[in-house]
Amino acid sequence: MKAIVLAGAAVSLLSFSASAADLGPVLPVKALPPPPFSWTSCYAGGHAGGGWGRKDLADTTGFLAPLTGFTAVNLDTSGYLVGAQIGCDYQFAPSWVVGVEGEASGGRIGASTAVPLPLGIPGDGASFKQTTDFLTSATARVGYAWDRWLAYGKGGVGLVGDKYSAVGTFLGTPYDFEGLESRLGWTAGVGVEWALWDDWSVRLEYDYYGFGQRNVTFIDSISGTFGPENIKQNIQVVTLGLNFHVFGGP
Repeated sequence: MKAIVLAGAAVSLLSFSASAADLGPVLPVKALPPPPFSWTSCYAGGHAGGGWGRKDLADTTGFLAPLTGFTAVNLDTSGYLVGAQIGCDYQFAPSWVVGVEGEASGGRIGASTAVPLPLGIPGDGASFKQTTDFLTSATARVGYAWDRWLAYGKGGVGLVGDKYSAVGTFLGTPYDFEGLESRLGWTAGVGVEWALWDDWSVRLEYDYYGFGQRNVTFIDSISGTFGPENIKQNIQVVTLGLNFHVFGGP
């Protein structure tokens, strides 16, 4: 009986082998291609760079001239800044990208200059100094993606913090005027970003900040005298940034 069972099993095995041989060689299974990269994500990161600008002071109110001996100062500024950014992007149709971003930077963009006093007396002298301490913005951006490359433009509102100093002696009387302000304006910029990996990207960006004209209150720490001065300003910055994409991705 056992011999009959073993013989039947052997015949079945030979029949299966013959059928498998008739089917031909087994083809390898091809792996599915990876999904395309997407810029749809939220991100946070940091940046560093340099900035330059222009500050034009005009004594339109006639406040500083009788006390300091100068009526106008034009100052070209430069310096550095470091900061952080956070935002979200959405990619659609299929290569366009839209997003929003908030950015904050601190640093020192400024300059100082000696001010001539044609109406002064021997021994008189004056200097004017300006420093930008912080720069922030809230912007929307639109870009076009080529796989892991993204070129974009952005625009929105900007906020700047400035310190001003006018120090000297006029007609033998010393003075030390200081001014502080936070000024709202607009900003526009362009940039290019490259995704090194799915979660990390680097970017190079240029931004222009326009803050128009505004009166700034100057206070003399020596006499307590104070009054307004008209100052027009703009700032330009170039930064290199690194982002970590915390949500979304391919």
